[in-house]
Amino acid sequence: MDPVMRKPRLPLPAVWCLCAGLLAMPWGLAAAPVALPTVIAGIDRGAFAQAEADIAAALQDPSLSDAERQAYAFERERMRRMRLDFTLDAAAAKAQLRKQIPDLHDDEFARWDSAGLIEHLDIDGQRRYFKRAPSNLFRISAEARARRAPGVPLTKEGPYEHLHPHHEEIVAAARATGATSLVPRRIEVTQSLVVRPDAVPAGETIRAWIPYPRAIAGQQEDITWVASTPDRAQVAPDSALQRTAYLERKAVAGTPTEFQIRYAVTVYARHITIDPARVQPTPDDPALKPYLTEQAPHVVFTPALRAFSQQVVGTETDPFQIVQKLFDAVDRIPWAGAREYATISNISDYALHAGHADCGQQTLLLIALLRLNGIPARWQSGMVYSDDAVGYNNLHDWGAVYLAPYGWVPMDVTTGRLDSPQPPLRDFYLGGLDAYRIAFNDDYAQPLVPAKQHFRSDTVDSQRGEAEWSGGNLYFDQWNYDVQSHVVPLEAKR
Repeated sequence: MDPVMRKPRLPLPAVWCLCAGLLAMPWGLAAAPVALPTVIAGIDRGAFAQAEADIAAALQDPSLSDAERQAYAFERERMRRMRLDFTLDAAAAKAQLRKQIPDLHDDEFARWDSAGLIEHLDIDGQRRYFKRAPSNLFRISAEARARRAPGVPLTKEGPYEHLHPHHEEIVAAARATGATSLVPRRIEVTQSLVVRPDAVPAGETIRAWIPYPRAIAGQQEDITWVASTPDRAQVAPDSALQRTAYLERKAVAGTPTEFQIRYAVTVYARHITIDPARVQPTPDDPALKPYLTEQAPHVVFTPALRAFSQQVVGTETDPFQIVQKLFDAVDRIPWAGAREYATISNISDYALHAGHADCGQQTLLLIALLRLNGIPARWQSGMVYSDDAVGYNNLHDWGAVYLAPYGWVPMDVTTGRLDSPQPPLRDFYLGGLDAYRIAFNDDYAQPLVPAKQHFRSDTVDSQRGEAEWSGGNLYFDQWNYDVQSHVVPLEAKR
């Protein structure tokens, strides 16, 4: 038997020095709180128990500012939200996969898991799987797709995610007219946010923010307000970069609390024909500087981002070639359903390493890479829709890149290159947009009007809405949202 290992005794003079040092310390002096970046990094690793202890200790420090106190408190809330995203244990994840792969083998699961194809987080040593990881696996693994049982229905995709006659309509109109805003569509929209019964005590006032379109010349115009439920909605000014309509209503026991807005808007497709030979370096314009800088926490020029950029760009110096290379590199990242954005500490870094990303994550990664290379880039997001016969709508994020002398041109890296031998169609979404999307936001993580009093459910985007009461935020598991759209003749303006 091995001898019991013991710590060596301190020599007597060392003991005296230690005791003297302890006696010399001021009574009641507390250790400085663990730095917030350390807490964030620990949560990202899944060390929740240690993070909770560190947060609790930090919140006892009377010297913390209100902003610092809020930041530590949000990390506690972030852990709660992460647990709502990572709900599956191994047995539950396998059970979901077996709905599509009935003869799934444990060694297959283990191999996909070790390769990072089934997103997981080890929370305090216990492996938990992202609730959408089983369905995401079929998007990011050709091997998994090949193992699906015959007859399993494929996920429905948007009509303009692949080459469509609408793209040809836009390109033809651009050639015929030379215009850059084309083939407009008039759409009537109903958006609702419904808080679940008894989510707040009866009689309490619920405050709700529903996304509302921004007026953007040449992209979406003639916005017509129709009505709201309840009435007297407060529409944010058009200058609000994340525009909403704000409503209040008292909760009634046992009854859902519904908020609804109705409006109409004319949306234009965009198509800018870019001649690579004409593209110039970014001008030294103060108005562009905000779109060239880091925008923490989600656009940060980390060492990993710099290394990836160097790998993709190499020695290229032509600005349009750099844009093309980076666009294609991010386009190669497979799309997959996303964790809630508020649970991710740096979204562009997450998209770089996760092996998959959704539209907002891909867009933030591309924005970070473009800015790192001295090319202005910015965010846009909202919803996509379709003609009534198709019956499709979804949330979507995209962006814009500044190319002199053309100015700001749209980009949608998630849709990416289209399957066409014709460059104007193949490259449509680097310089163009379809006419079936409404923009609510022209930047991310921007304040709402009026300001929220409690943490936002989505700290980055604003597409579903937000809700709260005096007792705190109402998270996504406490309410539902819905969007209904109807395309009407352009003349049908109220």
